[in-house]
Amino acid sequence: MRCLGIDYGTRRIGLSYGDDLGVATPLPAIVAAAPEQRWTALAALVAQRRVTDLVLGYPLNMDDTAGPKAKEAEALAGRLRAEFGLPVHLVDERLTSYEAESTIAKGQRRAVRASGLIDSRAATLILQDFLDQQGSPPPVAESE
Repeated sequence: MRCLGIDYGTRRIGLSYGDDLGVATPLPAIVAAAPEQRWTALAALVAQRRVTDLVLGYPLNMDDTAGPKAKEAEALAGRLRAEFGLPVHLVDERLTSYEAESTIAKGQRRAVRASGLIDSRAATLILQDFLDQQGSPPPVAESE
């Protein structure tokens, strides 16, 4: 399994990668200005990494309801499935951006936010949550 974690936003796409080792690693965010450029960059990354599963942040409301942003994520999941022919897993992303931002000094947050670092850290938290839910990798058999 080769998973791409996605924290999708209208300005930036935070990204992370994880495989059968079960560890999510942040990737550089896609920060292209035009939506078509962001989509093209995403498609190139999916092909380059030979991704088998997409893990998309699902922004539920704090009361567990699906608001407008969650509906946008559902529509994006449909587009991702249609475009790439891959399974798309929606993972609750509540507070991931807040948690990712809390690791950055307050005076640096504006500059760091524009770079997409916070978005990719949030994508890493989303993907790690998914990988943890998949269970531990099977133990390696000892040779005799």
